[in-house]
Amino acid sequence: MSSPSTTMDPPVQLSLPRTPPGPAPGCGVCAALAKQRTAAYGNGDLSAVSDCNVELAAHPKKHPEVQ
Repeated sequence: MSSPSTTMDPPVQLSLPRTPPGPAPGCGVCAALAKQRTAAYGNGDLSAVSDCNVELAAHPKKHPEVQ
């Protein structure tokens, strides 16, 4: 019978959270999403905050001049 390993695994290395995406200048859709995100954060609805971040990150792809 072999003896069990008693050593610990090394610590997990976590990175800092990403900076939330910002709205594209002059885009009403981006501005509305940013406003919704701020309201959701104020209400403690972090799921909605995440949803807005995903939409904001994807939406500027429709603004080729902003990339």
